[in-house]
Amino acid sequence: MSTTPKSGTSRSAELYARAIKTLPGGVSRNTVLRKPHPSYAAHASGCRVTDIEGVERIDFANNMASLIHGHADPDIVAAVTEQMQRGSAFTMATEIEVEYAEHLCSRCESLEQLRFVNSGTEAVMGMLKAARAFTGRPKIAKVEGAYHGLYDFAEVSQTANPSNWGDPDAPSSVPVAYGTPTSVLESVIVIPFNNPEKALALLDKHKDEIACVILDPMPHRVGLVPADPAYVQALREWTVDHGALLVFDEVITFRTEYGGFQERYQVRPDLTALGKAIGGGFPVGAIAGRAEVMEVMNPLAPDTRFPHSGTFSANPVTMTAGLTAMRKFDRDAVERLNSLSLRAVEGIRAALAATGVPGCVTGIGSFFRLHFKNEPPANRREAYRTKEEDRCLAVMLDHLFDAGFMVINTCSATLSTPMGEEEIDAFVAAVGDGLEKLKAL
Repeated sequence: MSTTPKSGTSRSAELYARAIKTLPGGVSRNTVLRKPHPSYAAHASGCRVTDIEGVERIDFANNMASLIHGHADPDIVAAVTEQMQRGSAFTMATEIEVEYAEHLCSRCESLEQLRFVNSGTEAVMGMLKAARAFTGRPKIAKVEGAYHGLYDFAEVSQTANPSNWGDPDAPSSVPVAYGTPTSVLESVIVIPFNNPEKALALLDKHKDEIACVILDPMPHRVGLVPADPAYVQALREWTVDHGALLVFDEVITFRTEYGGFQERYQVRPDLTALGKAIGGGFPVGAIAGRAEVMEVMNPLAPDTRFPHSGTFSANPVTMTAGLTAMRKFDRDAVERLNSLSLRAVEGIRAALAATGVPGCVTGIGSFFRLHFKNEPPANRREAYRTKEEDRCLAVMLDHLFDAGFMVINTCSATLSTPMGEEEIDAFVAAVGDGLEKLKAL
């Protein structure tokens, strides 16, 4: 990405020329970058966003899967406005924090207690620290290529590639940020996805040192393919047998079922990290799980193993927005959104078959991803894109944006409740046009 904007007279180009002087790369998060400059939002309502140039697009990105009810949901706006008039944050607890904790715990049987934080990254960080505090062990294990946020230990191998990912039977611990301490890399055991035999062989080598195995049950960057039940069961049995914890990152996947993706398995994690959709459009995270493990954060315990606090944790604005959003996202709403997603997936698969362009669609629930591969990838290494796949991805992303649709930059899409069959069918048609364009190139 160029560090200087190309010539242009649009308001977005002018704004980017200002932004690049004070923001590294001109942005505060890399996901909004586009060539020659980002687009800037002006306002949004429901599933439609209008930029500062006056162009309206249907939003299938939904702020990286966090807006379950789209933009400016009237119920959330009304509830938050009322709370803002009473105050946005206090050095006191609030009743809404208790109500929301009760609601989230009622949705999922593994969530016995929870602590609110302010992002998915913070939730994962706190979850891993809680696991260390509970077990007294230093190391964690994670799936190769899985994204778990910004924490040093959680991000290991996130950007692994053929030049550095090492032996498939024993993946390397690859840093993301320059300067990551060697001690961090040595404390993270990287395991293959959906291969229980190879994963357990690696875990066995560190069985007395591992505090937890962290698993996203449908990791986006690994290909948005669900963890096989046999794989999850194997990890659960190993952690029980060796005194470690099994912890889930459901920051994204909690939206897929009323009680999270873990509803699909017979096993329950010891801890779960939540975020994104549970904030109702505001920054949020939660560390949740078995009461015995959550006790490490209890400040009233004789031995508090993990002192935890945060200035904006459980602030009443986020709690109000989140509780309003999740009460509306009941079982009927989840089922409706998942059905719409299936309609989109089936439509895209039909378009792929009709055009003959190499491709497949992965995902479950209200989240799916288009790959320019003939078969769904089974792991990070298979999900890694070739140069030709990168070319196809770039063409499709630009085509969809110009056609009036926003998606995540991996060509992934998330749905929101304001959407209906009209928006889904329009999106499928646009993808089909994009595939025709690729076929003609």
